[in-house]
Amino acid sequence: MDVDIVEFVVPVENNKTVLVWNIEPLTEAEINDRLFAVFSSFGPLYLLKLTPNAWPRPHGFSALIKFYSGVQAAEAQRETDGILLFNSQLKVRLSSKQTPHFLCNSSKPLSHSHCLELANHFLGFNGWTSDIITLKELTDEDDVRGEEGGVNERRLRFGCVLQLSFPHHGKTTRGGAVVEDTCTDTVLQSRSKLLKRVRDRALVQAFSNVLLILLGNGKVMVEVKQTSEQFVPEQTEGVVQVNHFDPDEGDDEWDLTVS
Repeated sequence: MDVDIVEFVVPVENNKTVLVWNIEPLTEAEINDRLFAVFSSFGPLYLLKLTPNAWPRPHGFSALIKFYSGVQAAEAQRETDGILLFNSQLKVRLSSKQTPHFLCNSSKPLSHSHCLELANHFLGFNGWTSDIITLKELTDEDDVRGEEGGVNERRLRFGCVLQLSFPHHGKTTRGGAVVEDTCTDTVLQSRSKLLKRVRDRALVQAFSNVLLILLGNGKVMVEVKQTSEQFVPEQTEGVVQVNHFDPDEGDDEWDLTVS
């Protein structure tokens, strides 16, 4: 029975990348829709990128497709190589290009939208829930300063700790984030944007602790990585330390008191 592990990180491995050739020169929108329909039937796709053929090759396209699962990518390659699509037989291969050394241990988190897409695909819309543990404004009084021309500039900062739960699997994990930005427009509008951003980033951080174990019988199991930064209920009665910070150049650590 094939078993695969899917993480909520950007896939960079060769065994998750499929290359497609011999695509006839139709409109890019039509090609994209048809290829997506065919290959997404094997599993969710992280990326589908079309490239026009370079001269002297015949007019047409090639495609690069990235799966989250190596097992699903291999199945897609076996089942689609040689199929008739766009009145031509597709040539489909797994990538043989060597992954650069600096990407071998890469674990860049997925974007917020990709996290939702992946979780909903494998677990269903009712297969997971998220709850805010604490959401605080961390703005200092000194973060308001005047600018030339009489325009006031205010530095807003928010922190969030969020709990991610998988009720059908009895698993929970937590994630935290701190974001800040300078606003010169309506403070209320800027607060709303930052509150959404900090919640999204905390959810992304929580998903980065999650492993989806795909079993050959179609079932999915959920496991949570055990790390030194793992948030468990008995450890968050007082203070939670958050070191996921935006903008990237910030390395500060923030204490978010959990009531």
